[in-house]
Amino acid sequence: MEIKTPYLLFLGDAPDQPAAKTALGVVDWRPEWCVGQLRLPGCKADAGVPDLTIGEAVAKGAKTLVIGVVNSGGVLPHSWVETIVTALEAGLDVASGLHRRLQSIPEVNAAAEKHGRALHNLRTPAEEFTTGKGAHRTGKRVLTVGTDCNVGKKYTALALEREMRERGLKADFRATGQTGVLISRRGTSVDAVIADFISGAAEWLSPSNDDDHWDLVEGQGSIWHPSFAGVTLGLLHGAQPDAVVLCHEPTRTKMRGTDYPLPSIRSTIDTILHLGRLTNPAIQCVGIAVNTSQLPEGEVARYLKGLEREHGLPATDPIRHGVGPIVDRLLACVP
Repeated sequence: MEIKTPYLLFLGDAPDQPAAKTALGVVDWRPEWCVGQLRLPGCKADAGVPDLTIGEAVAKGAKTLVIGVVNSGGVLPHSWVETIVTALEAGLDVASGLHRRLQSIPEVNAAAEKHGRALHNLRTPAEEFTTGKGAHRTGKRVLTVGTDCNVGKKYTALALEREMRERGLKADFRATGQTGVLISRRGTSVDAVIADFISGAAEWLSPSNDDDHWDLVEGQGSIWHPSFAGVTLGLLHGAQPDAVVLCHEPTRTKMRGTDYPLPSIRSTIDTILHLGRLTNPAIQCVGIAVNTSQLPEGEVARYLKGLEREHGLPATDPIRHGVGPIVDRLLACVP
C-alpha cells in the first residue's frame, strides 16, 4: 500500500475529539505530513492544524485526503460522499480506516476511475497471508501489550522507535492498525485479517532481518479482553517477540466496553510471557509504559516509582518522560 504524502485530514462532522483519533495520531507523530484539516459544519474535533479547503490543500501540495475519523461500526456517512468526490476530482487520492470499502460507494468509485485516483482501504489487507509457521527468524523484536485496549500500545511502539533511532540503532515501527499504517505508510490492519492468518500476518509484517535490527511491533487488544484477546494472541505468536513492554492506564477499573474487571499488571505480564514462550522461549518483559494523563500531576512520580519497586522494571509515561529507561533495560537484557 503506497499512500502518498502529504495529507489533508478530513474530520467530517466528528462529534468530539476522541472521534478524530486517527487524525490526531497522525498529527502527533507525522506533523510534517499534514498540510491541514477539512471540517464540515458541526464538527467538534480539532487536530490543531490549519483549516483548508480542498483547493487550498492541493495548492499546498496535498496528495491524499485521509479520513481521520472513527465511529461505531466503521460506517461512512452519505453526507461525506460529496466532499470525497470533490477531493478525487481535484486530484487527491483517498485513504480510509473505516470498515466500508470506498469502492463500494458508486459515486466515489466512479470518480476515482474517471480521474485515475487511488482508493486506500486501510482495513482491507493488501496482501494474501498464509498461516503462521512459528519458524525462527533473524533480527530482534519488541511487541507492546496491554492490560486493556486503548492504553497506549501504538504510542509506546512509536516512542521506542524514535528513542532507538536517536541512539543510532536500526529500528522500525511495524503498524498493525489503520492509524499506524498512515503514520508509517506500511503495515496491515490485523483486526481485518481472518483469524487463521493473524499470526501469519505478523510473520509477514516482521520478517527476518539483520541480527542487530529491531522491529517495534504495535500491539492490539489485550490478552484478557473478551472481545479482542484472539488478535492479541495471534500477534504474540506471530511476532515472536524477544521482549514485550506492558502498557497500562491506571485509573480504569473495568476493561473498555465490558463489565470485566481490569486485570493486574502482574497477571498480564505472567500470562503474556507464558503464552509467548510457544514461539520464543526467551521472551521477557523489559518495562511498563503508563498512560498517566488521567492521574493528578502530584501522583505521577509516586505511582511510577511504586510500579518499579513492585515489579523490578522501569516504569515511565512515554509521552511525558520518554522511554529511555525501557530502552536501557532492553539493550541490557536482549543480547
